[in-house]
Amino acid sequence: MKFKVAAALGTGALCAAVASCSPGSPAPATATAGTQAPPVTVLTKGADNGNGDIFLAPQSSGQYASGPEIVSITGTVLWFHPLPAGTFATDFRTQTYLGKPVLTWFQGGGNGGEDVIYNDRYQQIATVKPANGYLPDFHEFLITPWNTALILADTIGTANLTSLGLSAHQQVIDGVVQEIDIKTGKLLFQWDSAGHVPYSDSYGPLPQRGMPWDWFHINAVHLDTDGNLLISSRFTWTVYKVNLRTGAIMWQFGGKHSTFTIKAAPGQKLDNADEIFAFQHDPEALGGNVYTVFDDESDGQAEFSFSRAVTISLNLAAHTATLIKSVNQPEGLTAAATGNAQTTRNGDLFVSWGGLSYFSEFSPTGKLLFNAKLPDGVSTYRGYRLPWNPGS
Repeated sequence: MKFKVAAALGTGALCAAVASCSPGSPAPATATAGTQAPPVTVLTKGADNGNGDIFLAPQSSGQYASGPEIVSITGTVLWFHPLPAGTFATDFRTQTYLGKPVLTWFQGGGNGGEDVIYNDRYQQIATVKPANGYLPDFHEFLITPWNTALILADTIGTANLTSLGLSAHQQVIDGVVQEIDIKTGKLLFQWDSAGHVPYSDSYGPLPQRGMPWDWFHINAVHLDTDGNLLISSRFTWTVYKVNLRTGAIMWQFGGKHSTFTIKAAPGQKLDNADEIFAFQHDPEALGGNVYTVFDDESDGQAEFSFSRAVTISLNLAAHTATLIKSVNQPEGLTAAATGNAQTTRNGDLFVSWGGLSYFSEFSPTGKLLFNAKLPDGVSTYRGYRLPWNPGS
């Protein structure tokens, strides 16, 4: 689910309006949501305590509340911020702002939402919203090393898509990246999917008659090691490297027009479409042209038998992208939406399994070190393991 279509549409109407609403997608808490913090059940123990605590943003419409939650590696709830009924949070994590540790998340409900920053005394110190009147998108809130915000937004456009069997005046939902000055709200940079990617690259489900087409479904913007952008599109199955100054696409991997020939190292497997990933989330740069991606492999239609987190090596000279490592969802399940894979400070891989209730940690060799779950029916868009030492 995304805040898209029109400001007049409430959150409840949004899922009905947008074809990309999938089982397990973030959904607003209902008026009957409880106030209790969702508990965590640890299924496998053995991860390094030194990697920090677990940061989740559980979403529930039952007996538990929705909101940002910090949990220890043993499953103890250390801090929970219950949100009002009809409100939910995503992308909860620690970041650094003006040289100090902060907590950040997206908070939304009703007709919109905003990104929030809390200090280490759990006090709100700033908020960020999209510029140009664009609709806020819950997928990303990244503070850059130079103290600006990289966020996502959505806007409605119109295109002649008769060649795809749609209208000559088809409404489309375009994904937008914005860099915002946190202190002033000034727009510093903007990138729009429609200006750089053809609509025919989409694998997204076609819309119902009269509804806008969620053809791109932007779901991540990160920094590569050289300071340029990594942008993920769920429905083109593509990660784009974009120049932060010009907006030009420098390369793209996955999808219909990949810069790279796709390969699998010995012992690794491509999916049913001969791709490394499909319906993916969260590309992360590890350095040396090596990247991790959370590979959903499903949007209701499965391209592989389970979700996984994949590690990919790009050869820029030979134009090859090689799947070199993967870790599978421990229960053999497929996440129909969301998810992420974070490399921790000791080199482990911490994975939130998207719309599923599970999250796990793996050693660099792929050994399962930790596995845990939220209650059935409660999910978190992303999960992180990060150090956090709140002030007094």
